[in-house]
Amino acid sequence: MTAPSSQAPLAQVPIVTVTLNPAIDQTITVEALRPGTVHRAREVRHNAGGKGVNVASCLADWGAPVVATGLLGANNTAPFGALFAAKGITDRFALVAGETRINVKIADLASGDTTDINLPGLTASAADLERVRAILHGLAVPGSLVLLAGSLPEGLPAGCYADLTADLAGRGVRVVLDSSGDPLAAALAAPRLPYCIKPNRHELEAWAGRPLPTEDAILDAARGLRARGVGVVVVSLGADGALFLAEEGALRAGLPPVQTLSTVGAGDAMVAGLIAAFRDGVPLEGVARLSVAFAVAKLGCFGPNLPGADAVRALASQVRVTKL
Repeated sequence: MTAPSSQAPLAQVPIVTVTLNPAIDQTITVEALRPGTVHRAREVRHNAGGKGVNVASCLADWGAPVVATGLLGANNTAPFGALFAAKGITDRFALVAGETRINVKIADLASGDTTDINLPGLTASAADLERVRAILHGLAVPGSLVLLAGSLPEGLPAGCYADLTADLAGRGVRVVLDSSGDPLAAALAAPRLPYCIKPNRHELEAWAGRPLPTEDAILDAARGLRARGVGVVVVSLGADGALFLAEEGALRAGLPPVQTLSTVGAGDAMVAGLIAAFRDGVPLEGVARLSVAFAVAKLGCFGPNLPGADAVRALASQVRVTKL
């Protein structure tokens, strides 16, 4: 986990997040979700979202300079503009015709679970992707961090992330990839691999093509990715914490207890913590502590938000880390 020798001047280089299929998250809170019945919502919230946008929001709360880019529907940009202005995030999104999709999230207070209903999104073209690539070429410098996150919109091939990873890695950029399904599989089959990936157990099983019922099985699959050339592999395990594998070895990090207000975006917060730690060049244990602390801190907040940095650091000191 040693930082590049150019880390000091990179301290002022913004982190770049890329969201090709963003969303407006409509979170509806109910006392208890019972399918087939009528519910009265306790609360409804609307947040600009999508994985990369959520990560940018958490990084801004942490105090890191961040630029958000990707593709955004021209007809409903207001929630995104409000978020970026409120948090000091630099907006470099390319606008395309139409509306950004809406994701409905039903938060069940009784069970603590969240049910997601993701609506169709934008249709993008190869020309739209090239606009994003041109923006990235103007932002990325050797050693900097770029996140490629989320699903792909209609019209873009599954190999988009593999292609962008190869392009950016060829420029010396550390690419963090957080996706799933065919886009993740294509990126992991390519000759040029991301610096870091963060699948959950189910996403890792889908890539491996087999069940991973035990920690040893998960570690074996993750070590296979490391052997192929992924620098850092993080497998999130929900309430069981996460596994972290890098050149330094393997760690398990456990979650301290916390009151959960919303699980929405906790995985994105973990990615933000990973990137914040990479930016600071901390050892693997520090990466594990900070990323888990980001995820736990997010559980106590609605929307893509974190509490103050002191609260996050306090949680990081409580994370249980075990060498494997």
